[in-house]
Amino acid sequence: MIRDLLYQYNPWWEGEFQSKLQKRAKYQNPLYQAKERRSIEMITGLRRVGKTALMKLVIEKLLSEISADRILYISLDAYGLEKYSIHDILEEFRKIHKHSRDKQLYLFLDEVVFKDNYQQELKNFYDNENLKIYVSSSQAGLMKDQRGLLTGRMRLHEILPLNFAEYLDFLNIIIKPSESYLLEKYFEEFMKSGGIPEYVLTGDIGYLDELCDNLLYKDIIAVHNIKDSFLIRDYFKLLMERAGKQASITKMANVLGISRDSSSRYFGFFQNSYIIHAIERCGKINERIRSGKKVYAGDIGIRNMVTGFTDKGALFENLVFFDIKHLAPCYYIDNGIQLDFKTDNLLIEVKFNSEMTPKQKELFDSFPGEKFLIKDIKSFLQLRQHMNPGN
Repeated sequence: MIRDLLYQYNPWWEGEFQSKLQKRAKYQNPLYQAKERRSIEMITGLRRVGKTALMKLVIEKLLSEISADRILYISLDAYGLEKYSIHDILEEFRKIHKHSRDKQLYLFLDEVVFKDNYQQELKNFYDNENLKIYVSSSQAGLMKDQRGLLTGRMRLHEILPLNFAEYLDFLNIIIKPSESYLLEKYFEEFMKSGGIPEYVLTGDIGYLDELCDNLLYKDIIAVHNIKDSFLIRDYFKLLMERAGKQASITKMANVLGISRDSSSRYFGFFQNSYIIHAIERCGKINERIRSGKKVYAGDIGIRNMVTGFTDKGALFENLVFFDIKHLAPCYYIDNGIQLDFKTDNLLIEVKFNSEMTPKQKELFDSFPGEKFLIKDIKSFLQLRQHMNPGN
């Protein structure tokens, strides 16, 4: 049984392999280059955002350099693997190809958190085996290393939905300099669809609906053994409606008739599954604790399916957030005047086809560091170029 499964998941053992997957250079290049590094590469992100595809793209590149029998890919949530540990799977892999223990092998373990003792197993692999390991999970909460087993051994790679450049690339859209007027039209379509790769390629709304069901049932309800699925659906709707805005855990609790503690737990569940992201208010600890967090949807296409294609300003801000998420921004309030994003030396205000109030402008202009006012597709792309000068 296990032998048959391994052959099914590793077609390159029996012949040529071409994935025919769309490239995502911003992620696959660092993952591929990590093959030389002594670390476990953890690939995380929203369900169906492309983690498995990236593993296959790295494998495809590796196959041009090493023999196919040194590469193992397996999805650990596969039916039939329930009774096998990762060690069991590795041993079967070695038996199939007659690998000695000192031979360097490459392991790609999808949905690794489905194995209860994966952290201990990965630690043993890292400490005692000649392995380069890539793992994935769509559950940040389950990846928490409570015993510190993987501290210093693991590097995190968070995969976000397609950005606008990737969206155009996936659809084979090339906008000539003489046709830059088309940018606005394509950008609006991008704001409607979001960046889930398969949905961008197919436009199948049923696929997105099924994804939402999987996010709620597989990543929230089943994982946390929640009895009231309708309550989770309602909480999900409230979060999507608040994307790009402050979300009060207490107010959501009052709307749903639940305790604040329950509301806080649910908020964490959605955050750990990458269905939402959240940022705090800038400032001292007491200010951060007292103030509500600003919420951003894990994908704006999912948000649009729940709320409709409304409030373009909030959607636009959500996209700006994705581009600066790696900077760990907070939202900025001074004397009751709020601006959208601040880092140590960067201030960003997002006003989609609108203007700042006079007080906002005064606060914005007084900031001593770099600042960007993002009002349209042109200024959005300028910020992207500033954040990623090599792209």
